[in-house]
Amino acid sequence: MRPGPRNLITDVAGLSVGNAADARLKSGVTAILCDEPAVAGVQVLGGAPGTRETDLLEPHNTVETVHAVVLSGGSAFGLDAASGVQAALREKGVGFAVAGFTVPIVPAAILFDLANGGDKDWGLYPPYRELGHRAAADAGRDFAIGTTGAGTGALVAGFKGGLGSASTVLPNGVTVGALAAVNAVGAVTMGRTRHFWAAPFETGDEFGGLGLPSPLPADASKVRLKFRDRDTGLQNTTIAVIATDAVLTKAAAKRLAVSAHDGFARAIWPAHTPMDGDLVFSLATGRSGVTPAGDETIDFFAAAAATMARAIARGVHAATPAPGDLFPCWSSLV
Repeated sequence: MRPGPRNLITDVAGLSVGNAADARLKSGVTAILCDEPAVAGVQVLGGAPGTRETDLLEPHNTVETVHAVVLSGGSAFGLDAASGVQAALREKGVGFAVAGFTVPIVPAAILFDLANGGDKDWGLYPPYRELGHRAAADAGRDFAIGTTGAGTGALVAGFKGGLGSASTVLPNGVTVGALAAVNAVGAVTMGRTRHFWAAPFETGDEFGGLGLPSPLPADASKVRLKFRDRDTGLQNTTIAVIATDAVLTKAAAKRLAVSAHDGFARAIWPAHTPMDGDLVFSLATGRSGVTPAGDETIDFFAAAAATMARAIARGVHAATPAPGDLFPCWSSLV
């Protein structure tokens, strides 16, 4: 297995990604657009999710495909971002034709970045609808990671979080890609070291090349929380997308989202807490024409977990400093 040419989720044929951010706000939006409607699923394992249009993604419900997925900061205010992306798609005539109307299907999830030092005095209406529209307009195959889009104001235990992405090409030619906005209550590094929990899955030096510490630090298993002394609860969440060009049913897309959550557990300690809204959307574009079968399915779902773990670490590794930061960047510590 190897990364795709970009090592981004857009190595999956049929997808583009756009980011929009507001530095004063310390928040932003990431839009994942589908060239054609993609089979989709979702799995929520965190205890404090904030979502839009997730029920329709369950395998037993009618709608099979979606036109875009949105990840946003802003807590519940950020759900407005999906309306901006939906408006941008409708302007282009993208959506399902229903009774003479064009209706883009745009599921969304949010993370809590209100208390990160940014100026949230936005007046009557929050800016996320406009940020969503800008993110959709920005969409392309190449995009930035780190302190951008939905990861602009993200924090984890001890460091700035960020937007991360990675991809894997399997021996059968299928590509798996992951995108994560990392704002976990827990830690992505072992103890007080700079070594990422995701190190066993690293390809080359994509997030520092440090590998695992030897010996393991004595405090590796100690639970470290963002704001342990003043945490009032729901100030976290890692939200993500796992995508593939394989041909999947809606039920298989659901299983893909479930498998990608294993990447959370490999990259964040602890993950899926009651104070996180951890969620993974899945997208299957079908562009490869391949349906994994037999032993290939094990490799396929394992790649989903490994690729997600790498994306999470890359998001924190790529974070950059900004005025008013509450936490340092991983890259600033030696």
